[in-house]
Amino acid sequence: MSRGGVPNHLDPTGALVVTERRGGPVYEAKWRRAGRQLKRLIGPAWLEREGDSWRPRRGRLPEGYYDEKRATVRMAQIIAEHERTERAIEAGEIERRERGVTFREVAAEWLEHLQRERGVKPSTLSDYGYLLAEPGRPHLRGSGKSPGLILAALGDRPIAKITTKEISKFLRSLDEAGMSARSVNKHRQVLSAIFNYACREDTHALPSTPVKGTIKRREAPPAVIDFYEPEEIERLACAAADGHHRGSQPKNLEPAEIEWRAREDAQDAELFRLAGYTGLRLGELLALRWEDVDLQTRRMIVHRAVSAGIEGPTKSWQVRFIPIADPAAEALERLEAREDYTDREDYIFCSRLGRRACGGRSAAIGCADLRSAPTDPHGSGNAFSRGNPASAPRSPAYPTLADHCHRALHARQGAAGGFAARQSRVSDHGARVAR
Repeated sequence: MSRGGVPNHLDPTGALVVTERRGGPVYEAKWRRAGRQLKRLIGPAWLEREGDSWRPRRGRLPEGYYDEKRATVRMAQIIAEHERTERAIEAGEIERRERGVTFREVAAEWLEHLQRERGVKPSTLSDYGYLLAEPGRPHLRGSGKSPGLILAALGDRPIAKITTKEISKFLRSLDEAGMSARSVNKHRQVLSAIFNYACREDTHALPSTPVKGTIKRREAPPAVIDFYEPEEIERLACAAADGHHRGSQPKNLEPAEIEWRAREDAQDAELFRLAGYTGLRLGELLALRWEDVDLQTRRMIVHRAVSAGIEGPTKSWQVRFIPIADPAAEALERLEAREDYTDREDYIFCSRLGRRACGGRSAAIGCADLRSAPTDPHGSGNAFSRGNPASAPRSPAYPTLADHCHRALHARQGAAGGFAARQSRVSDHGARVAR
């Protein structure tokens, strides 16, 4: 076998060919391997026309050009490099067939299948990708690292040799580590989906899935939903209007920056109101355009949503019409009264430049992803409520706002009960925020 690009007697031989291009003649290498003809460019040829053929040009050979001798040497090097690469690939394929495809490789195939063939939403793909991340992979934000529990336990195992006993042992290790039943079931669900994919005839044709024989954990019943009252929604909006959702702010801001932030806070306050009075998800709110709203008939159409920063269809892939209650209509009228970005194609919640509010702005207004099921009859039931863990905030700045709202809603909630439960949910949510 060739080493370092140096040819040996095992490498195929090639033919040196001169081809005329727009910039002049060039040398090319042609050879055959496994019944296929291959061609690679060598470089510009130091030649000139002589009738229908070529002859060497006079003078010293310039840097970057090739004469026949140099081109022949370079051709042998190109063929040797190609052979070395092909033989390494073939050796890898032989090794792979001998040991069998690993769980790690099938998991990567499954993620690609979800993205290309199933068209799952980016946020869903991101969640699965987190569970199937390599152990110790740094988070995109912050200093945390992925635990990579699934790949650490099963990644290098040939998928055809993984047994039900191994899967059960892995799930029990999650139980023993103190993971909630819901999280254990989520790991089990991902494993089941990967093995079901591997059982397909057009993938790896496994005879059965070892996950089927494992036990699904019993999850706690859903918490009782406790909806915010309209006056509480207004207090939340007022807290946002005062900037309490931003957390600590830099000092010595310029007057123009202070004015812009006040406008953004006012817009965020209206977002809180629409979240409470329409039941839309945060991603659906951020995708709203003025053409989707008809204040005359008091109705809006919801057919887009933002997921992981990408705008696409809603979570249910359905279009729905939402009635606009009076407080929501008043919020929209106040937004429509701004100086710019109110054309039909403009976003209702936009940045200073008129683009869709996203990125850092979405994180700052993350608390608005608390939905009001009674207003939206087609909502998922994760209500704009105090009693639903699924409606936990998605912004590290939330405890500041929660503390302010606790004082504002003290008479409604009592000094101990509501806020303590809310703070517990914020703590439980910390791991997800850290990602």
